[in-house]
Amino acid sequence: METPQTANPATPEMVWAILRELAADQRELAASQKETDRVLKETGKRLGDFTNSFGEIVEYMVAPNLQDRFFDLGMDFQEVSKDIKIRDKKNGIAFQIDVYLQNCDTAMLVEVKADLAIGDINAHMERLEKMRRYADLRGDKRVFLAAVAGVVVKDKVREYALSQGLYLAEPSGETFNITPPHDKPKEW
Repeated sequence: METPQTANPATPEMVWAILRELAADQRELAASQKETDRVLKETGKRLGDFTNSFGEIVEYMVAPNLQDRFFDLGMDFQEVSKDIKIRDKKNGIAFQIDVYLQNCDTAMLVEVKADLAIGDINAHMERLEKMRRYADLRGDKRVFLAAVAGVVVKDKVREYALSQGLYLAEPSGETFNITPPHDKPKEW
């Protein structure tokens, strides 16, 4: 009858050699992960730069004609500004406005996106709440209205914007149209 073979026990030298090899593999893996993270970060930055540039192009296409389009709807805004940054550290208010149209009675804050989403609309309405608070702190009693503009606007997003009392600007042929909200425009 055969006797079972017993495994050779590992010597301390063998254990240390295996541990050194595992440590080297771990260092190699960490270096590889670091390089992967760097490449992903670089790619994300480039994509972000492209998205921002595309958004700026959309703003520059839409902004010059907004004044005329709103005039066609009976709103006469004498001033149009792009990329307005509001920052009031004392009161904890900070936000950015893509396009800001105003006269002595009314102001219109316009959010411009390449691909407009419901989250963009909600964020814009929160921006209007901040604007109202900021204006109240300064005694500005004007009415604030809101519009959103998008190159790509899905049906459910279009319906949501209009049902929330916002104006909607979207491409139409070589220019764009502004659709008034379903009911009375929401005022802030």
